[in-house]
Amino acid sequence: LVIIPTYNERDNVAAITAAALAADPRIDVLIVDDNSPDGTGQIADELAAKEPRIQVLHRAKKEGLGRAYLHAFAWGLDRGYEYLIEMDADFSHDPKYLPVMLNEAEAGSDLVIGSRYVEGGGTVNWGPGRKILSQGGSLYARTILGVGLRDLTAGFMCFRRVVLLAIDLNAVKSSGYAFQIELKYRTLKAGFRVKETPIVFEDRRVGQSKMSRKILIEGLTMVWKLKLSV
Repeated sequence: LVIIPTYNERDNVAAITAAALAADPRIDVLIVDDNSPDGTGQIADELAAKEPRIQVLHRAKKEGLGRAYLHAFAWGLDRGYEYLIEMDADFSHDPKYLPVMLNEAEAGSDLVIGSRYVEGGGTVNWGPGRKILSQGGSLYARTILGVGLRDLTAGFMCFRRVVLLAIDLNAVKSSGYAFQIELKYRTLKAGFRVKETPIVFEDRRVGQSKMSRKILIEGLTMVWKLKLSV
C-alpha cells in the first residue's frame, strides 16, 4: 500500500497516483486528504471511482503529516497489507524507486529507507541553504540518538506490517520531519532490520513546500525527548 498524504495538491494528485500505479502492478494507492480547500479530495474521489487500486481516506482537518500517516497505517493494517510505503505527492519521491524498495523489503528488510545520503543517492534543484538544513538536521539527530542511519529525516520509506504492529504507534507524538525521525528510531530500538537504498530526491515540481518554523523547531526538540523516553 503506497500512502500519499495530500493538502492542496490538486495539480499533483492525478499524476503522482498514475505514476505510482504504473511503477509496479503489486501496488495499491491510498490518498489521504486533510480536507484540502483546493479540491484535492474531490479529484481523489474521481480517480478512485475509475480505478479499483486507488482508495481515498478523508480527514476532517489538517493535523500534520504524522497524524495523516498514523491514520493511514491503521487503515492499511486493518485491511491486511503486508507492506506500507510512505511517499510524497509532489514527485520529490520518484515512483521509479517503488519496485526497488518493495523488492528489498520482500528480500528481508523490515524497513527500507529511500536515502539521499548513501552512495548513489543525492538531491536535485536544491540550493546551498536547503542542503545544509537537511544534512545538518540528519547529522544532529544521528549524533544525539547515536544511530548510524545516514538519512534520518527521509520521508520515502517501506515498512513491513510487523514493524508497525510492534513499535506502538499510539505512543508516537511528533509530526513533520520529527515524525520521520521518531519512526526510524523506534524501529531501530525494537531490533528490526533497516536498509537504506539510494534515491535522487528532486525538489517539488509544482505547489509550495509544507516546511515551517514550527516543524523545524519540533525536529530540534523531539530528538532529545526520544533519547530520554524510548
